Amino acid sequence: MSNSAYDSDFYGWAKEQAALLRAGQFSRADIEHVAEEIESMGKGEKRELVNRLAILLLHLLKWRFQPALRGPSWRATIRVQRRDLAVHMNDNPSLKSVLDEAIQQAYGNAVIEAEAETGLPETTFPAECPWAFEDMMDEAFWPE
Repeated sequence: MSNSAYDSDFYGWAKEQAALLRAGQFSRADIEHVAEEIESMGKGEKRELVNRLAILLLHLLKWRFQPALRGPSWRATIRVQRRDLAVHMNDNPSLKSVLDEAIQQAYGNAVIEAEAETGLPETTFPAECPWAFEDMMDEAFWPE
């Protein structure tokens, strides 16, 4: 399979590259594309972090700013996101180095979603994330 397989048969290309690397045949491997794919995987892990944080923050905002609508669905979403974030961070400990940036990005997304879902003006919500990561992840934390 040639380097053009990278564009036409990614699955086949990936299997071939893995076999070449395991066999130590580095000179035959498509090193440039392998490196790109590894970098892309790392970016995907960061995107996953931002997405999960955004869902958690959205529900914490709704919990805080729409107390009359609190219910088991919001509670479950918050609990599940906390658990999934804990697993994701445990599986990818180096993400701690981008946590502040990820929270900032996720919070901006959460505010946009909160405005749309609650009907409250964007100015209702704090301009910056009001909670530390440790608080967001604390199962006893429910913002009032």
